[in-house]
Amino acid sequence: MPPIETATGVLLLWAVIGYLIGSVPFGMVIARVMGLGNLRDIGSGNIGATNVLRTGSKKAALATLILDGGKGAVAVLLARWLAGEDAAQLSGLMAFLGHCFPVWLGFKGGKGVATFLGLLLALAFPVGAACCATWLVMAIVTRMSSFAAIAAAATSTIWMLFLGFGHMVIMGGILTLIVFIRHKENIRRIRAGTEPKIGKK
Repeated sequence: MPPIETATGVLLLWAVIGYLIGSVPFGMVIARVMGLGNLRDIGSGNIGATNVLRTGSKKAALATLILDGGKGAVAVLLARWLAGEDAAQLSGLMAFLGHCFPVWLGFKGGKGVATFLGLLLALAFPVGAACCATWLVMAIVTRMSSFAAIAAAATSTIWMLFLGFGHMVIMGGILTLIVFIRHKENIRRIRAGTEPKIGKK
């Protein structure tokens, strides 16, 4: 972890701000605006970009991916600019939790992959880029977004250590654990050979 230099009250404020930024359900908003229906009734019912893609709209899926990743990055960059590195890590973590457990949706949100990658790109660009590359390679090889996400999360702390960002490992471990928990059903389907492929409606 980075040195804790920011006052406790300020850290708590950035925890709340990060959570609120992360809790904006862009996938559902975009699907409604573009007339694609309620994501809860489509595919897996998830609010993320992979499920938006199952509507058949690549534009909507891309917009969701960018915005979900962007909110993780915004939470980090704002906290770093206005407070410090300790606040940036906390705000990024809370943005991730906000996406996964948004108060507006009864704490039933997405799986957090885009937000996970976005906040890593903002916290430590080399680590984020390595995780994005891991996701891309595994997505191409397996054609399973969930498998790619699990692989990216599983290697994130390794990339942190290898690339000289050891102060992020505790946060990285927490993020990885949550990604695995959020993908527990996907892991079961992967083992059973029934996990949907990328692009399947």
